[in-house]
Amino acid sequence: MTIQEIVEQALKDGFLTPNREAEVGRICDSASELSIEEYMALDRLMEALLTGEVVAMPRKQFINVMEELVISQAINRVAELKSSNDSLDVGDIAAYALNRLPPLYATTEEGANYQRQRAKEELQELIKQQVEEAIYRYLARPDIPGQPLKGQKTQDNILEQMNSLLKSYAPDYEQTNNKS
Repeated sequence: MTIQEIVEQALKDGFLTPNREAEVGRICDSASELSIEEYMALDRLMEALLTGEVVAMPRKQFINVMEELVISQAINRVAELKSSNDSLDVGDIAAYALNRLPPLYATTEEGANYQRQRAKEELQELIKQQVEEAIYRYLARPDIPGQPLKGQKTQDNILEQMNSLLKSYAPDYEQTNNKS
């Protein structure tokens, strides 16, 4: 959206959302110079905010307690396994587990404490299971095509890896080709 569109929408709705406010900031930060129309739109928005015609909605802070718990569990498990495997990514592991667990949002510290206690009583075992599953999946995943080739850079090794990559893209090619 342009600044003018954001201002028009704010005037129409009577409020400026945090996302739209952030978008105006990004546009202003990234532009080397604003146009006269953009300055006029910003002046109009400022006037509307000062008169109360448009109200800036406050940012609401949300805490997802499940994120804290999963990241903590993932860090602990990765630290335990670090000596045997240096390639574990806590972010990937936490994201996998979080996608399989219910969110536990809170808007106050009291609510967050309640959610933490509830999670420890009811969900701790499930959190552990999902983090373990995430680690297993992370370690079992195949090399991702398009990533740099791993291992020694010998010509045979590279040819072997390229052959494996080609076979993964067309597993039946040699069978079909040999029949002809």
